[in-house]
Amino acid sequence: MQAKVILICGKICCGKSTYAEKLCMENKAVLLSCDEITLALFDGNIGENHDEFVRKTKNFLLKKSVDIVKIGINVILDWGFWTKEERDNTRNFYQSRNILCEFHYIDISDIMWKSNIAKRNNLILSESIPAYFVDVSLADKFESIFEKPEKDEIDIWI
Repeated sequence: MQAKVILICGKICCGKSTYAEKLCMENKAVLLSCDEITLALFDGNIGENHDEFVRKTKNFLLKKSVDIVKIGINVILDWGFWTKEERDNTRNFYQSRNILCEFHYIDISDIMWKSNIAKRNNLILSESIPAYFVDVSLADKFESIFEKPEKDEIDIWI
C-alpha cells in the first residue's frame, strides 16, 4: 500500500493533536507538528516574528513529509489548515507530486471550543504541557482567521 499524508484541519484547541496522536498509532505514521517545533526552538517566545517562523516551519515540514512518504511511511500533519487557500495549496502540493493526501476535519461547538481553551490554558499555567496560551484576544484573532471547510474539501469529517 502506498504511503499517504493525513492533514488535520480544525480550530486551535479543537482536539487536533490528540486525534493526530491516535492516527499515528493506527496508521504507523510520523507526526509533524508546527507547534511542536516552534515551542521547542523558541519556548513560545517568538514575538513579532511568529508568523514568519511558522510559515518557514510549515514549508520545511511539507518538504520533509515528501521525503518520509517516499520511503513508504505515512505522515500526519498537525497544524490546522485554517484557510481554504492553505488547504487548496497543500492539496495541490501533494497531488503535483503524486502523493496521496486526505483532509480530516474536527468540527467542534463553540461551547466545547471555549471549554477546551480554558482547560488547555490551565494546563499551561500549571506547567503540565508545553503549548501556546490562548487569551481572549488571541482566540478572537484565530476565530476570525479560521475558514470552516466545505464538505467537498474534507475526506473525513469528525
